[in-house]
Amino acid sequence: MWHEGTIGIPINGTTGTRIAHYWVKAYDEGSEFGINGGKISKLRITIDGQTVVNYDRGWDIEPDEDDQAVMIAYSICLQSYN
Repeated sequence: MWHEGTIGIPINGTTGTRIAHYWVKAYDEGSEFGINGGKISKLRITIDGQTVVNYDRGWDIEPDEDDQAVMIAYSICLQSYN
């Protein structure tokens, strides 16, 4: 099943937010094609119009562990759908 949504991520030290938009294809059960053997077989996250994460039964663009906004959005998607 496909899921789509947005996540508002506060910018440290300001009143602003960055908006992450995501698309997830998740199944009822995990598989070898899922992220970490989980339910997500496809995941795309964009921030400020740029694709920052892309997984399509394998990594095309892995999340940048040094980018807090990317990691927050990625973690929320994993927690919600995987």
